[in-house]
Amino acid sequence: MSTSTYVVIASMVGTGILVSPGYMMASLNNYTAIFGLWILGGLLALCGALCVAELAAALPRAGGEYVYLREAYGPMPAFLSGWTSFFVGFSAPLAVASYIAALYLLTPFGLVGKETGHLVQATAAAIIVAVTLPNLIGHRQSAWTQNLTTILKLGLFVALVVLAFLFGEGRLANFAQGQAIREVKLGTAATQLFYVMFAYSGWNAASYLAGEVKNPGRILPRSLLLGTGLVIVLYLALNLVFAYAVPLADVGFDNAEQVPQLAVKNLFGARASSIFSVAVGLAFLATVSAFIITGPRVYYAMAKDRLFPSIAGRISEKGQVPIYAMIAQSVCAIVILFVTDFQNLYKYASVGLSIFAMLFIAAVYVLRWRRPDMERPFRVIGYPVVPAIFLSVTLFMTVFAFTQWWKPSVYSLGSILAGIPVYYVWSLFRRRGEA
Repeated sequence: MSTSTYVVIASMVGTGILVSPGYMMASLNNYTAIFGLWILGGLLALCGALCVAELAAALPRAGGEYVYLREAYGPMPAFLSGWTSFFVGFSAPLAVASYIAALYLLTPFGLVGKETGHLVQATAAAIIVAVTLPNLIGHRQSAWTQNLTTILKLGLFVALVVLAFLFGEGRLANFAQGQAIREVKLGTAATQLFYVMFAYSGWNAASYLAGEVKNPGRILPRSLLLGTGLVIVLYLALNLVFAYAVPLADVGFDNAEQVPQLAVKNLFGARASSIFSVAVGLAFLATVSAFIITGPRVYYAMAKDRLFPSIAGRISEKGQVPIYAMIAQSVCAIVILFVTDFQNLYKYASVGLSIFAMLFIAAVYVLRWRRPDMERPFRVIGYPVVPAIFLSVTLFMTVFAFTQWWKPSVYSLGSILAGIPVYYVWSLFRRRGEA
């Protein structure tokens, strides 16, 4: 597989698959609904990947959705994309991923608790620094680090799936537990789909490297679709393992984030759970690395368009990477580590990312209409139905989010809209600088 495929997989397989299953088990209490939502989320991720494949192949430039929004709607929506990406799309998930890595690394040693919270944060900050440094060296070193840590993470989860059903002490009867499917509320299911889509987020990750990939018309669509497809299969298999190992009655909101560890403990014993915890912490370095690699490409592209401070567009002479943008993102993530609340941040980020996902998927329609003669090495299979499926389902769940999770949803929308005056102030200073 190419490095761009590894980036897709590493970006997708992150905190979501460790946290989302537990929250869904506690909220839905029905495995039919849970698996249905994971399948639906996988289909939406494939629809999104198909759309991004067309956009990335037609506009093979570093910057991801920022480039597509700029071409489709103009500079201001594109600026808001980068504004949102910096705080919500990359820095915040980077903080969460590093925190989860630290949590899993420290748990077996009894170093996690109310009185040791700052130790987890400090360890997470050290992880960000440690993973950022090799990525600052250059592209080759970044690719080597990314591929190695992704292989470790995939190997760990695949081994868990295989060993669970061969040697684990689970119970098939767990699948029949819980409330009846008719008792699952539509609003609850709609908001739980956010947890699924947060876990699947990253299906567009290879597009951030579009300017650095040879033959993007062939490589990018293949990377996006192959990476997304492999993750869908892996997620369904992991959810089968969790269901096989953990009765629904044993999961509540107080221990929802510990379902993977609980599953390993029930399957193989406490010692195996400790080993698994350390291995997951190490494997999560791939997720941290993926965020560190992809995010700065957005700020680099914005700086080249003079919509971001010019320092973000500077690249190192030796490594040819946007080092200042990378450093700024890592510093922002470290700051977030000490002020964030995990569950509310999860909701806040999910709503904001979904709003922009709708904008850049809709760009497929806009660019087909505005620039019909644009060269498109890859075209969305099933157009115009495939983008419509993604947009309609995402809009449906976003509407429910504002009724079920109104506070983090309003904060998310508000933080996006706050970028509008920033854009005009920045434009004013830019024009004065040109005068």
